[in-house]
Amino acid sequence: MARSKRPAPAALADLPDDALLEAVQRQTFGFFWEGAHPVSGMARDRTTTTADPDNDLVALGATGFGAMALIVAADRGWVKREAAVERLVRILACLDRATCYHGFFPHFMNGDTGATIRFSRKDDGGDLVETAFLFQGLLCARQYFDRDTPAERQARDVITRLWRETEWSWHTRDGRKVLTWHWSPTNGFALDHEIRGWNECLIAYVLAASSPLYGVPADVYHRGYTNGRDFTNGRTYHGTTLPLGPDHGGPLFFSHYSFCGLDPRGLKDRYADYWQQNVAHTRVNYDYCVANPQGHEGYGPDCWGLTASDDPDGYVAHAPDNDNGTISPTAALSSLCYAPAESMRAMRHFLRRHGDRVWGRFGFVDAFCESRDWFADTYIGIDQGPIVVMIENHRTGLLWKLFMAIPEIKAGLVKLGFTSPHLEGTPAPIT
Repeated sequence: MARSKRPAPAALADLPDDALLEAVQRQTFGFFWEGAHPVSGMARDRTTTTADPDNDLVALGATGFGAMALIVAADRGWVKREAAVERLVRILACLDRATCYHGFFPHFMNGDTGATIRFSRKDDGGDLVETAFLFQGLLCARQYFDRDTPAERQARDVITRLWRETEWSWHTRDGRKVLTWHWSPTNGFALDHEIRGWNECLIAYVLAASSPLYGVPADVYHRGYTNGRDFTNGRTYHGTTLPLGPDHGGPLFFSHYSFCGLDPRGLKDRYADYWQQNVAHTRVNYDYCVANPQGHEGYGPDCWGLTASDDPDGYVAHAPDNDNGTISPTAALSSLCYAPAESMRAMRHFLRRHGDRVWGRFGFVDAFCESRDWFADTYIGIDQGPIVVMIENHRTGLLWKLFMAIPEIKAGLVKLGFTSPHLEGTPAPIT
């Protein structure tokens, strides 16, 4: 990808809105282009402001977001379409040779060999949620790269085969009315992590219901995901009523990860209007930072956004009820569609106030904590990807249009009882 000379952060902050968004997206995309694994082209879990890691670890969820960023890059001409397809084919070649578990991929793998790299002692097999983030991106790529060329046909064929071979019903554990997150041949379902909401995992249930060969029945969603302890809320925070989720809404990635593909505009089911949900979640997070009840340095109307990220002590899911003074730029930037004025103010403020401490070779660093004069030297794939994708969804709706046009997804959403402008005319499933 050809790069022009990178402007100073202060100059960048003075650009018109559209030019600034283009610059932020394009710089961030570098994480998935120059910063990708040199053999497979898959997304690394993380890298730093100065160097790439000297290992072969790649992350499956980040690769899914990276596939969506690749679409944006091709569509905007940052890379040639042919180069984007070549990268996608390389990614798919690694996935095709990788160790899988009833079709599911692990959280981490070796980007050279496709071998599993365990996430923890018993998390050494298939990860349903990371695989869902992966397929959210791959299915968008199948929809976008639709030309009748050998490379694009090959990419579509491999994606379809991998998608059809993934046994979503396996994770219901012989018919339980809920999905379970992990399985491995050595530990089985020992982690016993049932996926109940409200959280980032809506996309996993949509994909599980949409699977053409191994789909789960609708009551797995209605009796599993929506029966979570923190699913229904209805309480008011800072003057905003929050339909779903834990107290104060939880980290902002709840409103990002599943909605990189799922278009929340007009998306409803018996539980919520998901545009209303995500706007309310963002507003609660923003208003909390403005109120700043703990008196953290820097917080205010121009500096907000709590989500999972690095912080001075490790990696934490930051939220209003778990706040140690760490602001994660991905939180505000990926919320552009839900709070455009507030997001743009934060973007400019980060650049003007902190300059090169927050802005570098792959865009905004992962997080900072002014109270402790700490600024991350890391970029994390699952934080960088939504910046590119959600900004694009605000600008053009590109990924939303692609994902919501996928025939299997439309059928799965109808099966679960969702309505959306994208689903008009979609026939009800045969029961």
